[in-house]
Amino acid sequence: MALIVQKYGGTSVGSAERIKNVANRVAKARAEGHDVVVVVSAMSGETNRLVALAHEMQDFPDPRELDVVLSTGEQVTIGLLAMALKNIGVPAKSYTGWQVAVKTDNAHTKSRIEEIDDEAMRNDLKEGKVVIVAGFQGVNSQGDITTLGRGGSDTSAVALAAALKADECQIYTDVDGVYTTDPRVVPEARRLDTVTFEEMLELASLGSKVLQIRSVEFAGKYKVRLRVLSSLQEGGEGTLITFEEDNNMERAAISGIAFDKNQARVNVRGVPDKPGVAYQILGAVAEANIDIDMIIQNVGAEGTTDFSFTVPRGEYKPVLDLLNGLRDSIGATEIDGDDTVCKVSIVGLGMRSHVGVASKMFRTLAEEGINIQMISTSEIKISVLIDEKYMELATRVLHKAFDLA
Repeated sequence: MALIVQKYGGTSVGSAERIKNVANRVAKARAEGHDVVVVVSAMSGETNRLVALAHEMQDFPDPRELDVVLSTGEQVTIGLLAMALKNIGVPAKSYTGWQVAVKTDNAHTKSRIEEIDDEAMRNDLKEGKVVIVAGFQGVNSQGDITTLGRGGSDTSAVALAAALKADECQIYTDVDGVYTTDPRVVPEARRLDTVTFEEMLELASLGSKVLQIRSVEFAGKYKVRLRVLSSLQEGGEGTLITFEEDNNMERAAISGIAFDKNQARVNVRGVPDKPGVAYQILGAVAEANIDIDMIIQNVGAEGTTDFSFTVPRGEYKPVLDLLNGLRDSIGATEIDGDDTVCKVSIVGLGMRSHVGVASKMFRTLAEEGINIQMISTSEIKISVLIDEKYMELATRVLHKAFDLA
């Protein structure tokens, strides 16, 4: 008998029929003797609908009130799933995030979990009930409802699994595991039986949409055994996300390829080549709460240098406006950029022991006439910034070059 946390995403609970299917799946796990805690998202499309309604009220919705609105999506799902379980004879009880309580910080719409009170859940489990918890939400120290940001239900599930010391956290989604790359782009993509937390963390951060990056960070920190499974088909082992030390076999150089269209490049040209310039530029962007990814500073010439970095595409115009307002103070001759770029990345622990991975990647892209604009590396990944029109081609040829099929 094990304690299992199961998480079901929006597509998995996207209709009454699918919610009933989830109930049957939960009932099956319980019939096998397991204690089950279920975390659910809002029904597919519901969060977008609620966001649109909020924007009809305010151009820039008040963050506290927006959280109040957004949290209702999951509340509907937990109630419906509890009803579906009771209808087939399975005792169940639903909880919102604040009822559990999932305690968070005060950053509305992007809160972080600080603590979880597991007493009520444990009591219900002892009584033989299935516990159903609304994902994506919590409560702050002022008693206000908070939300964790898009994809936050994954984080909710992993955090609950950590608090309850669950044997496994199963993330049910519309795919049957983690693939070498997106099968919609490369039909030959292969499902991975296992992938390490380190690799999954890189894949999630680089554009893979299977798991939210914060959920992977949480799982790695608290050693939560994590498995990705399909809620739309029966059976299958999915993909187990595990630790490097669990697998001593020799690894392939590359485990997967991720891509991300949500990129824009900003160029700050002709700034003085002196200490503190990078801080002037990037500090101002950071103070505006805008994430920066790839960074390149060219070698100085005649006392000036050029500085380039990438930001999320939606932040492209705000960053240009911000830096143009600071143009005189930072001494730039020109500020421009490009929001028609994308990032393609290869990831694999095997890079540590295989030489020539970077040169193989660059040669493969060069043979297809794909120009590399920026490069970023870590011990287990290499990312390149290229024109977005080449994204699918680059992914396909790299997948083939590294024998991932």
